[in-house]
Amino acid sequence: MARITAGLSPFTDAAVIAEDHDLTGRTVVITGAATGIGIETARALAAAGAEVTIAVRNREAGEKAAAEINADIGEDRVKVGALDLSDLASVAGFVSTWGDAPLNMLINNAGVMACPQSYTANDLEMQIGTNHFGHFLLGVGLARALMNGAEEGRSARLVSLSSSGHRRGGINWDDVHYRTRPYDKWESYGQSKTANALFAVGYHKRFAELGITANSVMPGGIMTPLQRHMAREEMIALGWMNEDGVVREGFKTPAQGASTSVWA
Repeated sequence: MARITAGLSPFTDAAVIAEDHDLTGRTVVITGAATGIGIETARALAAAGAEVTIAVRNREAGEKAAAEINADIGEDRVKVGALDLSDLASVAGFVSTWGDAPLNMLINNAGVMACPQSYTANDLEMQIGTNHFGHFLLGVGLARALMNGAEEGRSARLVSLSSSGHRRGGINWDDVHYRTRPYDKWESYGQSKTANALFAVGYHKRFAELGITANSVMPGGIMTPLQRHMAREEMIALGWMNEDGVVREGFKTPAQGASTSVWA
C-alpha cells in the first residue's frame, strides 16, 4: 500500500490547514477563544469563510478578540457569546440562547490547568468541573443544533481538546471532586483531560449515525494563558523553559497549536 503524506508538520499554522477550504455558510462555536489556541482557531476558520461565535467568560476580552479577527479578515464574521463553563447555569443559558439553530462545529477549547484547589459555582472540583462537566453540558445541549447542521447536507463536528496530560491521572470514580483525598493539581488536570477524551469517544458513538463526528485532539506544548497558575520556577523545573525564561525547542506557537483543532 502506498504511503500518503499530507505535507504538513506539527509546526504548520492553522491558517495553512484551512486555506484550501471554503467554509462559507458554516457556523462554529469555540469556547475560550479570546486568547491562545482558541483565538487562532477562530481566526483561521473565519478567514476560510465560517461564521464564528467565540464563547467566553470575559466578554470584554472576547469583544477585543472578535474585533481583531474581523479587522484582519475584513469581514464581520466573528461575534461573542457569554459563557462561563464553571457555572452550569451560564452553560444552560448559552444553550438556550443558541436554541436549535444549525451548528456545524463545536470546538471545546477552553480550560483551566494546575490551579489551586477550588470549586465551581455548582460545587464541582474546578478543573474537571470546567474542563469536562461544563463542556459536557454544552455538547449535550447543542446536540440538536449539530444534528440540524448535519441535516443541511454539511458535516457537523465536535472537537474536544484533551492533552498528553491525561496520562497524569485516570478518573477516580470514588472521589472525582477531591472531597476526601488530598488534592493534586496535576492528577486533577489529568483526570479532566481523560474525561475530555472519553467524552468525545462516547459522543461519537451516540451521534455519528446522525451526522456528527466527534474527535479528541492533543494540540501539543504551547505557552498560552493556560499556564497562568504556574510559577516560572515550576516551568523551569519541568523543562518547559530555561533559566532565562526562553521556552524550550519543540514548543509551538498558538497558531501552530490551533492547527490540530482546525484539522479535526
